[in-house]
Amino acid sequence: MQTLYRPAVLQLFGFLIGLSCSLDPRDPNVCSLWESYTTSVKESYSHPYDQATEEPCSDPRTSYRCTRHRITYKTAYRQAVKTEYRRRYQCCPGYYESGDKCVPHCTSECVHGRCVAPDRCQCERGWRGVDCSSACDDRHWGPDCLRDCKCENGALCDPLTGACHCLWGFIGLFCEDSCPAGTFGKGCKQTCKCKNGATCDAATGECTCQEGFTGTFCERTCNKRKCQARCSCQNTGTCKGKGVCACSAGWTGSVCTEPCPEGRFGPNCTEECVCHNAGKCDPVTGQCRCNHGFTGSRCTEECAAGTYGEDCKGVCDCANGARCFNIDGSCLCEPGFSGPHCRNRMCSAGSYGMHCEQKCVCEEKHTLSCHPMKGECTCQPGWAGLFCNETCTHGFYGHGCVEPCLCVNGGVCDSATGRCRCPLGFTGVHCENSCKSGTYGKNCSLECSCENFIDCSSVDGTCFCKEGWRGPDCSEPCAEGTWGPGCNSTCYCSNGATCDPADGACKCSSGWQGARCDQPCQMDTFGPGCLRRCDCVHAAGCQGTTGECHCLPGWTGPRCSDPCPEGLWGSNCNQTCSERC
Repeated sequence: MQTLYRPAVLQLFGFLIGLSCSLDPRDPNVCSLWESYTTSVKESYSHPYDQATEEPCSDPRTSYRCTRHRITYKTAYRQAVKTEYRRRYQCCPGYYESGDKCVPHCTSECVHGRCVAPDRCQCERGWRGVDCSSACDDRHWGPDCLRDCKCENGALCDPLTGACHCLWGFIGLFCEDSCPAGTFGKGCKQTCKCKNGATCDAATGECTCQEGFTGTFCERTCNKRKCQARCSCQNTGTCKGKGVCACSAGWTGSVCTEPCPEGRFGPNCTEECVCHNAGKCDPVTGQCRCNHGFTGSRCTEECAAGTYGEDCKGVCDCANGARCFNIDGSCLCEPGFSGPHCRNRMCSAGSYGMHCEQKCVCEEKHTLSCHPMKGECTCQPGWAGLFCNETCTHGFYGHGCVEPCLCVNGGVCDSATGRCRCPLGFTGVHCENSCKSGTYGKNCSLECSCENFIDCSSVDGTCFCKEGWRGPDCSEPCAEGTWGPGCNSTCYCSNGATCDPADGACKCSSGWQGARCDQPCQMDTFGPGCLRRCDCVHAAGCQGTTGECHCLPGWTGPRCSDPCPEGLWGSNCNQTCSERC
């Protein structure tokens, strides 16, 4: 009982430690993935308002003021439920969490050694095998080390299975065969580059030249007595002394023919690199080439939500809340949905439930879909409510009825699309423009039938007449004695004067003057408005209407320029002289 109790206590203790510790994202063995969560937020949006101002009308001849509209926006707030994404950190594949560190995990316990990398044990002296559990020497294998190894040419024997691990330059079940001519290296998979009959070392690929040839690959001729010392280093490696090569980045070995093993890079493969999630290390630069679905300098980051594939450049196409597989973009459907993009309901239309036994209660003609598992209704644009039987609240439209309508001047917003249906007299995307002068009606498509007008009603085309005109089409002048807008003002002109129908100004008849034509002409003026001057010589003025001269006594003629004829005298020469004269 005690032996069972102790591991359980340790496991619980480890679990509690794990809860109290958090991983450091900077740990090279910590990977990240994206997880979704919903949150209620207060979001701001720009709400439109119709701002109306009174401004002088465009016609300078009128004193009317016209209403102008323009849309202004103010910040408003509303509650919304949003799906957000956050990184979650965990140990990379091949590692497990220990405290706040990620340490390598070996599937088989390292019995006499320690785990230094995923599934790689470093054995203590005298122990061999994948799990460091065998004490066999290099010539024996098996549970009791009683079986002899049959490996040849210096090959090592696996202490557990007896399998031979051939040295470079040898192949075969027991490593009994040298590499075929023209090949060398591990598994004899590399091709020799030696020329001019040179021999190729089966292990390293180093060329041994015939007499008279030199160069790394014996490619140059030389005088056999004067052949310069040759450098055997391949792949741009350089000689640092006899038989010593300094290999360029990506290569190692005695003559630089061995590519860097996985996880190593740089000159002579001295640098170590760790690429997670099956990423590959560039043997020259050490940069990780990430596998599909991962990114980051060490390939520790899963593609962000909505992306997948190589370099995370693919864009996911998954419907109905499905999660996109970060590697190939395939969709992981939510319960109740199927198909490549999770667009197919597993229940027939109108039903839902574990066995599709429930009937959907959504208003069918206003519903996009009924959730096949929960029966929840997803409404068409313009509809809301649990059963999609409610229209959008006034002023809102679209999916979920959360988009604010932008219509002004009494325009009606389409609850599905948000398009504005303008009232008579207005046009524009938001019904923000009044009809242009001379047009009216729906979409301002009708022309006004007015003659002497300032403007017409943009709603029904009613004519607004200029001063001095009246009638339905402003074609009738004001009646005598009236003037002004609508001919509603009365003229106050005297002595037969006429009244201007536009501004009410009096046009005086001959012999009269003044604003109301109630003042006679002065002595030396006559005519309409007393604007003409009398043309008399010996006169006391002229008649105000005709300009006829009033001659002084003793004078006569049209201009009073002639003296009375012989024998006549007095006013108008109407007196006869007596015999005494």
